[in-house]
Amino acid sequence: MIEVITKYFKHLSDVQKEQYTALGRLYPEWNEKINVISRKDIGNLYVNHILHSLAIAYFIDFKSGTSIMDLGTGGGFPGIPLAILYPEVRFHLVDRIGKKIKVAEDISRQIGLTNVTFQHGDVKEVKGKFDFVVSRAVMDLNEMVPLVKRLISRENINSLPNGLICLKGGDVSGEISKFKKSSLVNDIKDYFEEEYFSTKKIVYVQI
Repeated sequence: MIEVITKYFKHLSDVQKEQYTALGRLYPEWNEKINVISRKDIGNLYVNHILHSLAIAYFIDFKSGTSIMDLGTGGGFPGIPLAILYPEVRFHLVDRIGKKIKVAEDISRQIGLTNVTFQHGDVKEVKGKFDFVVSRAVMDLNEMVPLVKRLISRENINSLPNGLICLKGGDVSGEISKFKKSSLVNDIKDYFEEEYFSTKKIVYVQI
């Protein structure tokens, strides 16, 4: 439950703790109506979905004013857990499946997030500029990088140059071969001790 979050994020405010706690009620409620998380996996919500999303915060600590697009957010991962952690960062959650965006939007409203916007549609329809695009197991890097290139701002304000940050599993060597000079791969097991993360990785590509 919430303890797995507070174990790694010790300086959460009372509001943030309440918001993370509320996710444990709201996602199972919504999942009964719309299958945004595998029914077999909903019991692992905190580790496999919320904490997994927050691994990005161990990779990079976003500065206030950063703008992030979550591509293929589904029911709001990794965008919603990150938006709770970073109330001074703006998040734009995008998905092609309208009912999943509806879930993310409703949950964000119920927990009082004010730093999140939503778009039902394809990435090709997104307008504006972002410091980073984040995603969780959405598509191969070779497909994703050309799609998001035009959306990345040239103004760098964070510790890493702007680009793409993906949560991936297994062997990513084939995917990153084209981007070796502009990419980083970190093992999430270096951050979190839970068995689920033994093969999980963060892949960053500078764009």
